[in-house]
Amino acid sequence: MPTLLLALAVVFTGLYAGFMLIFWTGVMPALARLTDEQFVTAMRRVNEYVPRAVFLTVFAGVVVFPALALAVPVEDRSGTQRWLVLAGLVCAVLNHLVTVAGNVPLNNALAASGDAPAGPVRQAFEPRWNAFHRVRTLLVTAAFCLLVAASLS
Repeated sequence: MPTLLLALAVVFTGLYAGFMLIFWTGVMPALARLTDEQFVTAMRRVNEYVPRAVFLTVFAGVVVFPALALAVPVEDRSGTQRWLVLAGLVCAVLNHLVTVAGNVPLNNALAASGDAPAGPVRQAFEPRWNAFHRVRTLLVTAAFCLLVAASLS
């Protein structure tokens, strides 16, 4: 069971890190080329469609599986492996805190901006959202690397 939980932690964290990286390196640069009106509309649609069952399952698994892997007692677990899993879990939790405290409020403000002019709405959203997104991407990528290291130790 502990090996399965650690494997699931690696898989879910890797999936999420990949999703975050693709957004950073592909989706957001592509959206940056749109007009203000197109950008605001596109991000509103993304924010409506991303938080669905598959995404939310992966999002939760990034924290749940490392926590469960730590909670299951293992007699032959090395101290190094325990610390690596714990560090990965901390990075994952910090990622989620950035998401909930930074990106989600910006998403909500974008959704609530209604018919406000798209230029100022975009300016209030895009630079801050991207900054938070870079931080959370680095955190979840670090979590993934730490969990891979734990699985190899």
